Amino acid sequence: MRVLIVDDEQAMLKVMRRLLGKIDGIEIAGQFQNAEDALELVKREEVDIAFVDIRIAGDSGLELARRMRAVQSKLEIVFVTSHSDYAYESFDAYPLDYMVKPVSAKRLGQTIARAESRRAAHRLIEPLPAAIAGNGYKLKVYGLGGLDVSSETTGSVKWRTRKSLELLAYLLVHRERNVSQSRIIEDLFPDRTLKSAKDYLNTAMYQLRSVLQQQGLKAEIVYANEQYRLKFEQFDVDFVAFESYVTGLEYIDSSNIKAALEWEATYAGDLFDNKLYIWAAAEQARLAEMYSQFAKRLIHWLLASRQSAQAIVIARKLIDRNELDEEAHALMLQIYAQMNDKRSIRKHYERIAELYRKELNIPVSDKLGNLYQQLL
Repeated sequence: MRVLIVDDEQAMLKVMRRLLGKIDGIEIAGQFQNAEDALELVKREEVDIAFVDIRIAGDSGLELARRMRAVQSKLEIVFVTSHSDYAYESFDAYPLDYMVKPVSAKRLGQTIARAESRRAAHRLIEPLPAAIAGNGYKLKVYGLGGLDVSSETTGSVKWRTRKSLELLAYLLVHRERNVSQSRIIEDLFPDRTLKSAKDYLNTAMYQLRSVLQQQGLKAEIVYANEQYRLKFEQFDVDFVAFESYVTGLEYIDSSNIKAALEWEATYAGDLFDNKLYIWAAAEQARLAEMYSQFAKRLIHWLLASRQSAQAIVIARKLIDRNELDEEAHALMLQIYAQMNDKRSIRKHYERIAELYRKELNIPVSDKLGNLYQQLL
């Protein structure tokens, strides 16, 4: 592995060269104290990994990293610096790693091992560039009823921490809108000090970028003006697709009922169900109400088409989700009436009356009571 070292301190160059020299398979391609000489080497020779100080004798290591990447897209960048305050900004350069001086031999060895693993993964993925370039390669995100991310090539994606997965979910919910650093900290790290929260956010963002890069998605998180935005081009997200379908559904008839029923079945549960993401509560409630109204539209059409067997399945799902949904109970009574099942009408109405008495300490509404009398 050919390595480049860029640092304006001669002593640091010597330390890095000595530490790297103890690792098998490492060849020092060059060591420089300024950005221009380092960039010239990258233009002339192939380099696998560059260790770059963020401040280089007045130059910007971040800008150097971006310029080197423009020449060699597969070049791995590792920032090595004493300026820890730059960690947040450095993530926009998509580094392999970020190390604060002094660097230990063990820590350096871990970074080199990670780079080797990344190179091996690239060799496995290389036969698939056409699919990736053609936007045929996507990550599938299942957020209805839980949270799972699946790759078309590797199956279910593995996450180093739960927080990096939560961060992905958070950015997905914001639908390609910019989200400020302060808003993310407030929502995801409310119990930490500002400094601690920034550190945790940096770590989670780095881990998320790493996972996406391993899946062939290198530039999906855009950072500018202390705001983040997730690009959606290479994601298939079930709750986004569900909302898009439902909001675009002007009417239900025999030509689209099959598709509508298939979309209803995709709603396996509430958004991120069982994840306890407090910040997602409003979005969860909004999508749940959207599903409820969509399901009731379906039931009305099925009743009008005398397809009571299918209608009762959806009505039961609605009632299981919300036992106090009076409209869903009314639809269930109408389904039983269409099936000419007066016994079930009576039993269901008695169940509603008992539920309202126990849970709300109120009688059934006059509207529902009148419907019950009409159906008998």
